[in-house]
Amino acid sequence: MAAPELLSDEGYRADGRRPAELRKVRARMGVFAQADGSAYIEQGNTKALAVVYGPHEPGSPRPLPSRQMRGSRSKALPDRALVNCQYSMATFSTGERRRRPHGDRQAGELALHLKQTFEAAILTRLYPRSQIDIYVQILQADGGNYCACVNAATLAVMDAGIPMRDYVCACSAGLAEDTPLADLSSPEEAAGGPRLVLALLPASGQIALLQLSARLHQERLEAALEAAGQACRALHAVLDRVVRDRLREVTALLGD
Repeated sequence: MAAPELLSDEGYRADGRRPAELRKVRARMGVFAQADGSAYIEQGNTKALAVVYGPHEPGSPRPLPSRQMRGSRSKALPDRALVNCQYSMATFSTGERRRRPHGDRQAGELALHLKQTFEAAILTRLYPRSQIDIYVQILQADGGNYCACVNAATLAVMDAGIPMRDYVCACSAGLAEDTPLADLSSPEEAAGGPRLVLALLPASGQIALLQLSARLHQERLEAALEAAGQACRALHAVLDRVVRDRLREVTALLGD
């Protein structure tokens, strides 16, 4: 799909959205009773699951799916918590059925991005000599995979009761000629145009992660960044409703 085809003459995208419009978002928290925190999110047809364990003592036995995340007491940081992240894609997440090992290069890069993002958001200094493990998995991929994982992980960390500076909301943006598009779907990503990924702390405006797939003129970059920022703020309102619904649910259970 060529870039001009991303927008119709009437200004609509292939899936019927306006340029700045988000895909439909559905989310819920507390999906796994065994974990300290968990969440599931759907952004359009992209579906992600996040599970959080901790804070706990490094090296302590946890029901973790991979040895990579177990850590050891020697890695404990004296002044803050160690944040470990693991990213994976389910073998059935795309139409291409192939095995995706936990240790592949792309998964490792995205896990590192997640680690950097949540180190900027979690109040790690409240938990010295401890460890927080964040697992995310894409169950269905249709664009914005990393962003869906960040948003799911934010809800899971909050479900675990771990203090954060703010929500972390992530969204992608691209350009159809000079028109910025927010929250790209898989066909829009496959069009090959420049793609920006933003992870934002909405209250302060602090950027936790900014990634750009190609060079852009400053004016076009500012337009794409503004579109991603507005989308992150819209996502913040959605995630905040999910957290408030979860709080009411937990309060009602405690009241019973």
